[in-house]
This record gives sequence, structure tokens and C-alpha cells, in this order.
Amino acid sequence: MSELEEITLVTQPSQEQLNERQRVDYESQRTDCLQWLLHFGKKPDQAEGYAFETVRARASRMDMFYRWVWKQESGYVADVTHNHADEYMKYVAYRDTSNVDKANHQKAVKMLFKWREHEHGMNPWEPSITFSTANGASQPRDYLTLAERRKLREAALEYGSIPSYNDLSPEERDRWRAHLAQRFEKPKEDVTPEDWDRANGWKIPSLVATSLDAGLRPIEVARARVQWVDAANDVLRVPKEESSKNRENWVVSLQSRTSQMLSRWVEERQAYTDYEETDQLWLTREQNPYSSHSLSYLLDRLCDVADIDTSNRKLSWYAIRHSVGTYMTREEGLAAAQSQLRHKSEMTTMKYDQAPVEDRRDALDRMG
Repeated sequence: MSELEEITLVTQPSQEQLNERQRVDYESQRTDCLQWLLHFGKKPDQAEGYAFETVRARASRMDMFYRWVWKQESGYVADVTHNHADEYMKYVAYRDTSNVDKANHQKAVKMLFKWREHEHGMNPWEPSITFSTANGASQPRDYLTLAERRKLREAALEYGSIPSYNDLSPEERDRWRAHLAQRFEKPKEDVTPEDWDRANGWKIPSLVATSLDAGLRPIEVARARVQWVDAANDVLRVPKEESSKNRENWVVSLQSRTSQMLSRWVEERQAYTDYEETDQLWLTREQNPYSSHSLSYLLDRLCDVADIDTSNRKLSWYAIRHSVGTYMTREEGLAAAQSQLRHKSEMTTMKYDQAPVEDRRDALDRMG
């Protein structure tokens, strides 16, 4: 049994509105569309489709959209338009249903036009209205509090640091030389004063500070390039071809001290052979781009240094991003958080529109 045999291609209400030839044409389109969504829809360039249950649930709402168009046009229409979609959203907005249901109808129509965009050369559809699902949306996962953010920034300055080469006696240097040989995976006799500088370098402080300001996703840490850094203007310039989950260039604000760390690191990295053949901003000790796993490992080590309690919490690198969204929303509102986090839709940012735990605790203190 194929996957499509478990999805009703032509529903009974649609059959009642179509003649035989229209039904055959509609079924053919539905087959092409749903097959594409199952195998390519989520990430077309990587041949990754949506989950079967997602497609099945939204297929019925696509069918409802088509039937609404046929009613408005007084007949069968195969090539639905952006105008049809915008008018349908107005119709959905007036329906006596939850915003979650309305948003699900919109998602279904967006999936339909995503197929038409990639397979038929149609321009992308940008809805003229959207539906807030803040009440039904999941809350952001564990995030760092303001105090923990400060501790993490300080821990990055302390992490892996060693005493200055010139401040050590010959015996102490020998012990630290053995430590660096193990740390950098090289023979002890090959350890040089440059390795002392590298141990106290600016890679980790710049990576952590930039993530604390920009809320970098793991994939953005991996993709980051030297050209993104505009320290003179205290911004990170993320080009659209390297952006995650959007199609726009982004200019992300940075603290001046973060810009200084980045400037120091960009200059320092030029001295390392690891970076001679690449413009990637940060590489692991194994000369690989950072991954979710390597960043989670780094975060664990930093939390140890900072004495941040991680028990009964699911902290990942995204905890840094969630903290940016939570506190930027509190300080400057959703629009600022949307820009800083590089969200294409404000609906994605809605989950950060909540009172941080410190604010709720203060409220309880005031309540007595």
C-alpha cells in the first residue's frame, strides 16, 4: 500500500462539485502535490519531505480551500492564485474557530503554494494577514536567566585559560607544557609559547559573546564567516544565502565589547594554519565546523566553570537563543526580538512574549 492510499485525494464534497474530467484533473494535481510534499516539501534542496501525518492533516484543509475557490468562481479552477489565498484567509478570519485552527488552514495553503512555487515556477505567497497562536503555542524551552547570561560570559573568559608563560618558573612551564601537549594533541617537545597564547585566545569568548548577543543557532555558528563581522559598526551582517530559515539579509546588533572580542579573534585566527584554507569564523580543535553536539559539550563545560545548575533542565545551545528572545521581547518588544533572532514571521517570535521567571518572582514579592 502506498502512502497516498491512506489520504483521500478527492473528497466526497469535491466529487459532488466536479464532473468526471474535472475530477480526473483534480486528482492528478493532488497526487503530484502530495507526493512532492511527502518527499521534498520540508527542505526541497535536501529532498526532505514533511511527516506523513502532517501532510494528511493538511491535505483535507487544502481541499476545503479549493472548494471555497470553486464556489467563489462558480466553477472548477485548477490554478488557484495568491489573490484567492488572501481572500480565503479573510474568510477564515471571520469563522467562529480558534486561532490555532485558523493558523492550521493557513499552513495548509502555504504548503500548497510552496509546491506550486518549486514545481510550477510561481512566486512565493506571503499572506496579507496572519493568525496569532500565542495562547496555544508551546513555551520556549529552558533558557538562561539574566544572572546566568552574565556568568556564562564571564566563564568564557576564564574557560581554558592558563598562567602567562613569562610568569612561570621553568618547573611550572614544564607542567603546563604537558597540559598543553594533551590539550592540543601534539608532542610535548613541540609545544611553544604560541600555544600559551592560543590557550588564552579569543575564539571561545568571541563565539560565546556573539551567541549571547545574536542568539546564534548551531547551524549559524557552523556557517559563520569572517565577512559577517562588522566590528566598526557593532553588527553582524548575515547574508541571505547563509541565513537559516529565511531569505533575507540580516543586520544583527552586537555589544561593543562583543565587537572587540570578535576583532581580536579575527586578527588572532590569521596566525593559525587551521584557518589558512577557510574563511569560517570558528572551527573546533579538530578543525571541523561546530555542531549541536560540540556546542552542547562546550555549554556543559562553561556551566561547570560558571557554577550554573543544570540539574532537572534540558539545556542546549538553543538555551542561549531562547534567553535572547525572552529578554529582548521584555526590553524592546516583539519587533526588536524578531529582527535580532532573524525570524521571518512574527508568529515565530510570539512564544517569547511571556514574563521571565524573575519578573514573576518580583510580582509574587509585591503581592505578599
